Amino acid sequence: MKKILLTGAAGALGSRLRAPMAAMADELVSTDLAASVNDLAANESYRQADLADLALVREMAEGAEMIVHFGAIPDEAPFDDILKNNIVPAYNIWQAAADHGVRRVVYASSIHAVGMHPKTDVIGADCAHRPDGFYGLAKCFAEDVARMYWDKEGVEAVCLRILSCTEPVKNTRAVGSWLSYRDMVHLVERSVSTPVTGFLVAYGVSNNDRSPVDNSAAAMLGYRPQDNAEEFAKDLFASAPTPDPSDPAQMTHGGPFASVELGVSGVSMLKKMG
Repeated sequence: MKKILLTGAAGALGSRLRAPMAAMADELVSTDLAASVNDLAANESYRQADLADLALVREMAEGAEMIVHFGAIPDEAPFDDILKNNIVPAYNIWQAAADHGVRRVVYASSIHAVGMHPKTDVIGADCAHRPDGFYGLAKCFAEDVARMYWDKEGVEAVCLRILSCTEPVKNTRAVGSWLSYRDMVHLVERSVSTPVTGFLVAYGVSNNDRSPVDNSAAAMLGYRPQDNAEEFAKDLFASAPTPDPSDPAQMTHGGPFASVELGVSGVSMLKKMG
């Protein structure tokens, strides 16, 4: 395709998408808040940009066929920070896409949009929003914005509810929720290259034996995950404490994000677990 705009290109996941996205387009425009990034591809340019600036987002989106939107605060945070960095940019991205006739937005949503559902419930892509904090609330907003711009403006969207994408697997929760970097790249590639998607929600999760979600909706993308966290299970469960069925961190899909106070980092709790 002619042009892809990639946001969050300096982040933990977005940085891993730069080379694959450059390989899929004549031109890749990567952007983030960082002043610069290293190792630009021959067809890649980098823009330091605040996605809360609608005029700037419109400028970068001009001529794009796809926007891969991974730019956001990747953690629970105070509402004003989430508003500026996650909620307002989501509107800006879709409005710019509509203004310029962008075909599709591929969005890094999150399990935290539905994080308060009990983990004993195997949830699918059609389950009701049930955010576990301001971060998850912003993901709900963006998914609804995506659906609205599909219904009203014809902008396709693939919203990827990523569960947990880090390596190596460090805790028992991730035995079910893990998304390997390799599978993450494959999922985004398929979200970009699938000819028609309309509005689609899929889960970002590897081929884990203990996956807590029904990801059958991802089949239409041709997503075929290769990795399975079960190989880490024996060692992790051997050293894990006895589960507490009254702890929301252990009994909900959102994990520690479900148990921290609103506006308080959930990532810091995940690090304590691992």
